[in-house]
This record gives sequence, structure tokens and C-alpha cells, in this order.
Amino acid sequence: MSEQTTIRVDQFLPHPPAKVWRVLTDPDLIGRWLMPTDFAPVVGHRFTFRTEPRPAQGFDGIVHCEVLDLDPHRLLRWAWRGGPLDTVVTWTLVAEGRGTRLFLEHAGFDPDDPLQQRTAALLGGGWRSHVWRRLTQTLDAIPT
Repeated sequence: MSEQTTIRVDQFLPHPPAKVWRVLTDPDLIGRWLMPTDFAPVVGHRFTFRTEPRPAQGFDGIVHCEVLDLDPHRLLRWAWRGGPLDTVVTWTLVAEGRGTRLFLEHAGFDPDDPLQQRTAALLGGGWRSHVWRRLTQTLDAIPT
């Protein structure tokens, strides 16, 4: 297995940045495409995501997060701590034509920790397929 310290996803979405931003920052909408949360778009706000525990990965099902940075319609960064992970998720939105180029970066996986490397591989697959598909479905389902 190759060492992975960062997951990167780059996708064009045929929706304006304001709509993409709404899906990334509205807790009810986040719950549709990611996990239930008590997120608020305020730097310093602490929030959680809750999902199925994965004892084999040392994960109790709770991701503890904190909003680290935000620039409306452009950038959202949060700490992502769960199980052995202490990582950072960054969303960058770039207007492109009539849509938005959305970049996801999930960084901070320890290349020397086999458990974190397995977790990075699992999360990378999830971010690229399941999560992205659900994010797109949520965008398509809400009005502009």
C-alpha cells in the first residue's frame, strides 16, 4: 500500500457557488449527504458527526470537529478528529462558467501508522464515490 497523507478530490458541479456553499454549511443539508451534525458556519464552532462505530479502526462513530476557517462561497476548513485521526478537511469553491469547481482536501494522515493508512484508504474511497454522489443528489434536489 502506498503511503497517503492527504485525500484530494476535484469535481465540477453544474451549480453556482452560493448553492454549493449552502449544501456545505446548512446542517440539515449536510445531514443528507454526509452525516447528522450540529454544524454552524462560525469559526471556532465545535460540532460532531455521528455514524456507525468501526471498532476495528478504533472509531466509536463520533467525529469531533471545529470550524477553523471560513470565507463564504470560497473556503471552509474544519478539524476532523475521530478514533486515532487528528486531521483537517478543506473545501475550496471556485466559480467556473455557470457552475462551481469544488476541491476537497482531507489532510493529516500519519504515513507511519498502518491503521491511519487503512482509514485514509477507506475515507478516500468514500469521499470520491458515496459522499460525492450524495452531495450531487442533494444539490440537484434543492432549489437554487
